Amino acid sequence: MNDGMLSQDEIDALLNLDDDTEEEVIDQPQEEQPVLTEIEQDALGEIGNISFGSSATTLATLLNQKVEITTPTVTFVKRNELEKEFPIPHVGVEVKYTQGFKADNLFVLKSDDAYVIADLMLGGDGQGHNQEIELDDIYMSAIQEAMNQMMGTAATSMSTIFSKRVDISPPATVMLDVSEDSSDQYIPNDDILIKVSFQLIIGDLVDSNIMQLLPPSFAKEMVDGLLNASEPEPEPTPEPQAEVKHEEKEVKSMSQQTVEREMVSTPPRQPQNIGEPTQANATIQNAQFSSFEQFDLPQTEQRNLDMLLDIPLQVTVELGRTKRAVQDILELSSGSILELDKLAGEPVDIHVNNKLIAQGEVVVIDENFGVRVTEIISQTDRLKNLK
Repeated sequence: MNDGMLSQDEIDALLNLDDDTEEEVIDQPQEEQPVLTEIEQDALGEIGNISFGSSATTLATLLNQKVEITTPTVTFVKRNELEKEFPIPHVGVEVKYTQGFKADNLFVLKSDDAYVIADLMLGGDGQGHNQEIELDDIYMSAIQEAMNQMMGTAATSMSTIFSKRVDISPPATVMLDVSEDSSDQYIPNDDILIKVSFQLIIGDLVDSNIMQLLPPSFAKEMVDGLLNASEPEPEPTPEPQAEVKHEEKEVKSMSQQTVEREMVSTPPRQPQNIGEPTQANATIQNAQFSSFEQFDLPQTEQRNLDMLLDIPLQVTVELGRTKRAVQDILELSSGSILELDKLAGEPVDIHVNNKLIAQGEVVVIDENFGVRVTEIISQTDRLKNLK
């Protein structure tokens, strides 16, 4: 440095230093922001824990097996790394939310686990999952129905969590192979997906995982609905009524004045204990009822009874009855025969307005069926049937 001035070499060195510093700043990678914070991950896991906890009960009822679904774990997976996550073909179940939320998500099961669920749904024992199997259309339909029942129960639980109705469309089940382009339509389009993994235990047959892939936007919407639930709005405080003009206060209708006079003139009624007579000297007598055997009516009452003679009544004849299970009813077809509880030749029952009053035998009158009355049910039995 001469006389406080920088030489040309010193100036060039300073300029090169600034360029190197700028390049270092540009080349430094920026720190990626997490898709979900730890609190949001815990909240998403709690939502899955509550909703799929109830689904375990539904699946246990369908499979007649003990089913456990443990607390889920939340992780992140890149879309281009899905082939590493699912290296062999899996069963994918696409679930679309149609009400409460508008989003798609994908459930992924191992093929062996899906076979066990389908085989148990179809009445099997689920023991063939260790062999080489191929899931045909019948098995895929069984898996779809099981997931439909599970997700329906989960949607009901979510309705309680978010205080609004949550509904889904029937799930679509496919053989998922992430290495093929045909499976792309079932996988969310986001570059980073959220994977919620549940441990699934079905009796002694399955101890594996069922995984849920969902886009971050859907996860954030659910978490926001749980963490930032809106409190119910307070009821509005009724506004004080405006002062009534002096002229309106003085105006009363004649009916209002009459009511006020009656309220003033009528003394308040004293409370009375239940069971005590209303009067001090009141006498209590047992009620007397006439016997049903007495049919001698006065002339005026007889005329009143005659007015009832034109009332139409429905008369039915019952040949017999039987009870069958729902399965037997579903198996009925043309030509099926139902055995009744009466033997051939026994009298049939005659009902009037669904009340048994007589018995008779079946006859044929001019190519029509008829009933000849053989016995009238006694008055005592008829009174019992009226109860």
